[in-house]
Amino acid sequence: MADPTVLWVCPVSNLAGVARHILDTARVGIPGWRLMVTAPEGPLLEGLRALDVTVIPLPIDSTRRAVVALRHTLKQLRPAIAHSHLAKADILLAAAAFGLPVTLVTTEHHIPPDRYMFHPSRVGAATMENIHRARLTRFTAAIAVSESTKRDMMQRWHPRLPVVVKLNGVDRPQSWPTRAAGLRMLSLSRLDVEKNVEMSLHAFARLLPDHPEATFTIAGTGSDGDRLRARARSLGIDHRARFVGFVDAARAMAEHDVLLQPSRSDNFSYALLDAVAQGMGVAASPVGGNPEILPERCIAPFEDVDRLAAIAVTQGLEVGQRPTLSASIPNTREMVAGIAAVYADTGWQNRRGNQS
Repeated sequence: MADPTVLWVCPVSNLAGVARHILDTARVGIPGWRLMVTAPEGPLLEGLRALDVTVIPLPIDSTRRAVVALRHTLKQLRPAIAHSHLAKADILLAAAAFGLPVTLVTTEHHIPPDRYMFHPSRVGAATMENIHRARLTRFTAAIAVSESTKRDMMQRWHPRLPVVVKLNGVDRPQSWPTRAAGLRMLSLSRLDVEKNVEMSLHAFARLLPDHPEATFTIAGTGSDGDRLRARARSLGIDHRARFVGFVDAARAMAEHDVLLQPSRSDNFSYALLDAVAQGMGVAASPVGGNPEILPERCIAPFEDVDRLAAIAVTQGLEVGQRPTLSASIPNTREMVAGIAAVYADTGWQNRRGNQS
């Protein structure tokens, strides 16, 4: 008997954290399931095609067109489960699947700690929270990628269905990487305000006079790029701080000593997971799932630039103080097995039998 189909729905195709989650899952494969993915054309679909995963381009230029296209895909493929990722996909799927014999699952990857970060008015924030509360009544299962995300879901959306935590997973290297002391700092995130790269620039400016050999590489692109470059010049650190745009993350981590990530908004960061797995030092904020990945010695309070600078120096020069991965953090296969276990608990067979 052929494995049942699960259709994953994603509204973006850029290679950020959600795409990483989908690609890792596709490489491993969900045991007992045939995975298909619908998303906009772009790097995510290109990566999935290279893995021989069936993909269906999803137009997102208008909500109506996206819902119609997604409903057509659901009718054509008749998946046993449709699994959405990110808020837009959650809402599109809830609308598109109405009345169809498909079980709906959602994974929540990110809820900003500041409810007004992406919805600056009280009305806008409350409206979106009500929309999520309503659309969750259509879903059978909800997954959160961290305990922090689950807490935010419960506080903001008050879901009636159980929320299950399935942490993002990362594979450990076959042998623990040998790392030397050093002060080659790295930022590996979008250049957007919520990533708080400006705090990293100020921390680097504080440590540089005592450690003139230190360097800082700022990788990534984003809407805040020009302002951050101007800030580096005004701090007098542009001779030691380089903005390099998009880079290969694994190579960049291999060539640097400490990852700086004082984000104002994060979930269960793949960048932090990879950095720890590769033996890097880390200096980060207490946001989201960061304390679930890192020990307290790696975390600086928001706005405490001196503390962030001190942690960065210690993490660079005292290799024994660098974090290691907790046994509670799964590898990729364990992560995917956890998702399959959620599917098994949905009772999807009964839904198809009753409505087909």
